[in-house]
Amino acid sequence: MTATTEAPATTAAGMPSAPAPAISLAGVTKTFQSGRESFTAVGGLDLDIQAGEFFSLLGPSGCGKTTTMRMIAGFEEPTTGVVRLDGTDVTDVAPNHRDVNMVFQSYALFPHLSVADNVAFGLKRKRVGKAETDRRVTEMLELVELGDQAKRKPSQLSGGQRQRVALARALVNQPRALLLDEPLAALDLKLRQAMQMELKRIQRDIGITFIYVTHDQGEALTMSDRIAVMNGGYVEQLGTPAEIYERPATRFVAEFIGTSNLLTGTAAATTSEGTDVRLDCGQHVRIAERLSEGTSVDITVRPEKIQLSTEPPDASMSRVRGTVTDTVYLGSSTHYTVLIGSDTATGTEIVVFQQNDRDLSAADAIAGRGSEVWLSWRPTHSYLLPS
Repeated sequence: MTATTEAPATTAAGMPSAPAPAISLAGVTKTFQSGRESFTAVGGLDLDIQAGEFFSLLGPSGCGKTTTMRMIAGFEEPTTGVVRLDGTDVTDVAPNHRDVNMVFQSYALFPHLSVADNVAFGLKRKRVGKAETDRRVTEMLELVELGDQAKRKPSQLSGGQRQRVALARALVNQPRALLLDEPLAALDLKLRQAMQMELKRIQRDIGITFIYVTHDQGEALTMSDRIAVMNGGYVEQLGTPAEIYERPATRFVAEFIGTSNLLTGTAAATTSEGTDVRLDCGQHVRIAERLSEGTSVDITVRPEKIQLSTEPPDASMSRVRGTVTDTVYLGSSTHYTVLIGSDTATGTEIVVFQQNDRDLSAADAIAGRGSEVWLSWRPTHSYLLPS
């Protein structure tokens, strides 16, 4: 029988249609039942993840990110909704028949097998020929930079090296997507940061879809093409790292991603250049948006956007007066806490990150604890949180 190839799908206008997402969730929910009580871990999730994307599910413990990944892998069945891989409904397909592999926080390596045999384990179970197995194992070990460790046992490797073995074992099966559930959580900070860059390099080199679960915001910002920030079983915001950091969609995202100063107030007056906002602490700042007088306002300002000085800033800037209550020296930068307002009961604390690009003694003289200072930032950096 002669094999036939289907023509590519086309739109009504005769143009080729866009390829199906690598992974698609439509109306997916997951409810766990315990006696008479039920708990919704994931609620009404709609999500499309594109082929070759490094996609992160980010959020605090209990937000539903691991449950979402387990439904993609097939380890959990959705209560409602559909899971598709490359456009094919796999909602009821067993995990071992889905073309995805999963890497866990615990490496789950076989201690009695060598590195090479650990990587080859899945291929041998699939009865892949020896020559092909050896070729693919060698290729994967070179990819994760462990080519010279093939004969060692897992106990002879560092934590980072064992994580690379687990990654090679998952990738050697050539899955369409790789699911990674907090794989770096057990590593120390320096090694974790190094492995973040390695994971991104590997993903870029092989070009397959990575879905990464983490509660570490820095990890997600460093590696991801896009991030879904989850809270209470729902996605609060979906976007690129820059979009989520610079323009948080909700108060939760603003507080969870990085450090942010959240200021509340009321629109006092509008000009052609924006709105003057009277903060709850009594001082005034400017925002670029034009709002009706009396509108309640929630704004967020990132600490690195704020300048600290003893001299009054230009009147075109948002500016407030305050008192330095704390300083933390971190080498490349110093973090200041500044109280604006008359006292701690009615005032607001603002955190400022300043690069240490001047003489340390001069910086101490300008902004030591108890110093009266000005804080200023561009009105466009007062990001208005949606209602």
